Amino acid sequence: MNYLVLARKCRPQVFADVVGQNHVVKTLSNAIRLDRIAHAYIFSGPRGVGKTSVARIMAKAINCEGGPRETPCNKCANCREITEGISLDVREIDGASNRGIDEIRVLRENVKFSPASSKYKIYIIDEVHMLTKEAFNALLKTLEEPPSHVIFIFATTEIFKVPATILSRCQHFDFRRISVGQIADSLKEIAEKEGIAISDAGLSWIAQGGEGSLRDAQSIFDQVISYTGSEIKDSDIEELLGIRERKLIYDVSRAVIERKADVCLKIVEEAYYSGVDIKQFYQMLLNHMMNLLAVKITGSDKIREDLSEDEIGELKKQADEASRETIQRLLDILMAEEDDLRKSMDARLNLEYVLVRMAYLEPMIPVDEMIARMEGLEKRLAPEGGSEGLEGRPASESGKRPASDGEKRPDGVAEGVEPEPVDHSADERVSEDNGGEPGADLWKGFKKLVKKKSYPLWSMLREGEFEEYEDRHLKIRFPKDYVFLENIREKSKMDQLTRIASEFLREDVTVEIKTLANHKNSQSDSGKTIDDIKSEALKDPLVQKVMDIFEDPEVVDVIVKNQD
Repeated sequence: MNYLVLARKCRPQVFADVVGQNHVVKTLSNAIRLDRIAHAYIFSGPRGVGKTSVARIMAKAINCEGGPRETPCNKCANCREITEGISLDVREIDGASNRGIDEIRVLRENVKFSPASSKYKIYIIDEVHMLTKEAFNALLKTLEEPPSHVIFIFATTEIFKVPATILSRCQHFDFRRISVGQIADSLKEIAEKEGIAISDAGLSWIAQGGEGSLRDAQSIFDQVISYTGSEIKDSDIEELLGIRERKLIYDVSRAVIERKADVCLKIVEEAYYSGVDIKQFYQMLLNHMMNLLAVKITGSDKIREDLSEDEIGELKKQADEASRETIQRLLDILMAEEDDLRKSMDARLNLEYVLVRMAYLEPMIPVDEMIARMEGLEKRLAPEGGSEGLEGRPASESGKRPASDGEKRPDGVAEGVEPEPVDHSADERVSEDNGGEPGADLWKGFKKLVKKKSYPLWSMLREGEFEEYEDRHLKIRFPKDYVFLENIREKSKMDQLTRIASEFLREDVTVEIKTLANHKNSQSDSGKTIDDIKSEALKDPLVQKVMDIFEDPEVVDVIVKNQD
């Protein structure tokens, strides 16, 4: 049989031909150039990424008649024999079929003999993890101190099965999966040499089918050529490789985001009668949704190496149509239902139910957008002609021009909340009269500034009463049974109050919190205390329903109507 499959025909013969393993190639080339060749190497990594090929190139580079040299000539007798697999000095051993202690004993006896015609005797053991524990133990001493003319090169796809005693005696090289782009470029070179007409999209699909393995991708390419001939159409690749499933995944994802449950059901029906495995389809949808979330979070063009540019572009379009919270919620549903679908006797029914749930899910609104909406609503509800003060007094009464939207002082405080110019005479400030209460304007202005600086602090402060301001000493009273009395006395809250008071009064101020035995608001007209009324309010079903909407809600304060 003269025909060679592409995986064998296009096997790399020099280090420069190796795809996607630059870190390994560079190290080995430098080791040969600097005459720092180790006595044992172990190559690990997924299937079809070049482990055995690199081992053969290494053997040729070391035993080349003009070497050792970084690039074997591939023309001398030693290079040709190693390429053809007939060299007496380079032995390739299958660890799966030569895994016992007897085979290793024979190997130990043979390593004593000098090479027949080369400089080194090289043993390449593939799938070395298949050796038995006894075989590994028998190999230990020879591996640690082999004859100067012997080099061991091991290859394995399951490095975790190799004993640590073996690993410690070898130089370990970890081979990586090859990216879709690198595989597609390699396949394009093969297509040009073989005279095959194929689109870049088709090459990308075949590269994705290789799942990081160049050899697998070459085998798929060989299969596609056998199916279509030298003129390969995208539709032929779709039919042969089942690319239709990927398109259905994007279609159903788009339908979920657009909240079209009927379209979701039609896509599932189409997939089912096309012979698609529903459980596999579900896993693909799960991976797709994770990719969608990753693109939404990072916005990167190279979020996944196994995705083509067209797929990443489609992911970005879908990500733009949904918030991160919505995509995350959809992914949560898929992951929660994964186990039930895997065990289900009717996977199609489960998939349809999950998709309908996802499609009818209300879009999640980001927190910052929700806050922006609430602020906009607050502005619309404010009376025309100026913003209301905290106590219902128009801001214009303060004698200051209301601030336009976004107008800020250098310290970040809105111009509209700038306290009125206050004379530093305590007697004059306290003597101001508003409704017969001394210091009422000062107290209202101070609370207004507190509200702008810290809404939670203002909500605790509004139940307090102004007592006096004298000698840079601001006194505020609260009832003894005030529910937030301990909170407001915390050091952080007191420090914050002191800073705001100093800013408002334009001098260094000390704030003192005092308590009253009786408070005019300690009881309502019905005879219930304020705390009783607040406790009842928190148990209200409507309040509980609102709290259930948010994660870890906290009630800052309960304000009793008709109470100041």
